[in-house]
Amino acid sequence: MPRIVLAALAVITATTAHADCASDAQIADFVAALDANEPAKALGDGGSMDDALCIQEKLATALAPSMGKVIGYKAGLTSPPAQQRFEVDEPVRGLLFEKMMLPDGATIPVRFGATPMVESDLVLVVGDAAINAAESPGEVMAHVSAIHPFIELPDLMLAKGEPITAITLTAMAVGPKLGVLGDAIPVEDAAAMDAALANMEVTLRDGAGTVVSTAPGSAVLGHPANSVLWLIGKGVSLQPGDLVSVGSFGPLVPAAQMNGGASASYVGLPGDPRISVNFSE
Repeated sequence: MPRIVLAALAVITATTAHADCASDAQIADFVAALDANEPAKALGDGGSMDDALCIQEKLATALAPSMGKVIGYKAGLTSPPAQQRFEVDEPVRGLLFEKMMLPDGATIPVRFGATPMVESDLVLVVGDAAINAAESPGEVMAHVSAIHPFIELPDLMLAKGEPITAITLTAMAVGPKLGVLGDAIPVEDAAAMDAALANMEVTLRDGAGTVVSTAPGSAVLGHPANSVLWLIGKGVSLQPGDLVSVGSFGPLVPAAQMNGGASASYVGLPGDPRISVNFSE
């Protein structure tokens, strides 16, 4: 996978450079809690979004030894259920890391985090930098080289009573921990894939095969590619090979409630792909 330069983090303005970032000690405490699967104190509470992005940049550097390099971005809280749960009216911007990616069918501990969650998601792979000039989902897809089914496994690790807001979620890079990345589906016909993404049906099932949620592709901001447009609109500069997690197609579900595993199916995409993860005690 091509190496990504933290280009989008450079969009932090001169104002951000002087923002009230978290201290090195606060960042170290947060990373230690994340690595130990323990609850943590919120970062950025009471600050601005510029502060949150400044903290996110410092956190990305501190997480490199355990989670590897940044390989892309995530638009979190992109579905109505997710926004309602966290009382926000737009997505939040986070990061994807190299070592968080797992193969289809992986088995991991059910307690893979302090507050381990499951969500059905999708990843778009940036084909070329011209995507940054896109103004519609169709134009985005003309510059996407492939898509991947994706079950994200975030960790909403804030301790009981700590505020979960757009600011604190952004500061913690929207809880990256693990995720199952399915096989790449090449985008050979951008117009056809554009339509397929809007019209597909994404279903999340638990380990017993029980349907947890079902949603059309349009559940994510009207079209999954709108997550890319939202990120670009917030100043992210995407580069070839970057991954973009478009966000959840339904509510986030605690891993402990998933009966030993999860699967996500994408009816309407080429081959109607399905991916899964297993949870062990």
